[in-house]
Amino acid sequence: MLQLSDFLVNRQVLSLRAGSPVAIAQQPIINPNNLTVEGFYCVELAEKKPLILLCQDIREILRDGFVVDDVERLVETNDLVRLKDVIELRFELIGKPVVTVDKEKVGKISDYAVETNTMSIQKLYAAQSILRNFTGGSLSIDRNQVQEITPRRIVISELLKGTPATAPTVA
Repeated sequence: MLQLSDFLVNRQVLSLRAGSPVAIAQQPIINPNNLTVEGFYCVELAEKKPLILLCQDIREILRDGFVVDDVERLVETNDLVRLKDVIELRFELIGKPVVTVDKEKVGKISDYAVETNTMSIQKLYAAQSILRNFTGGSLSIDRNQVQEITPRRIVISELLKGTPATAPTVA
């Protein structure tokens, strides 16, 4: 099921063993190489220490939060050798400028939609400038349109330009 980014931030982490919330998942860890959510930066409720919840350890995603087996599924940053490079990037998707391959400015990312089964980002939503917003509104970008993601911007394939519709000629 597709969920917007607001659904993923500041969520409770619920433990089946404890039967109560054990942490707060504050922000997703996004891998810019494949546009997937690898995990979440969390704060444990008991000791207030920063931990990470990997997506593979989430049993279920509910309206109330993320369900895990136990608080022991939350790990410290130093223990995640495989994700070290992604964590060090601290990649933020919201606010990232979007341009086409011809360097035409499109807008900035205002939101994104995640497929919760695979935790892959499927859609990006770009807010356009005020002038363009009057004529075209916000722009929905499919993940297939993304050509390149750099630390400074997102490059997408060319936008389809609307052509004026002409009325068929009557003979």
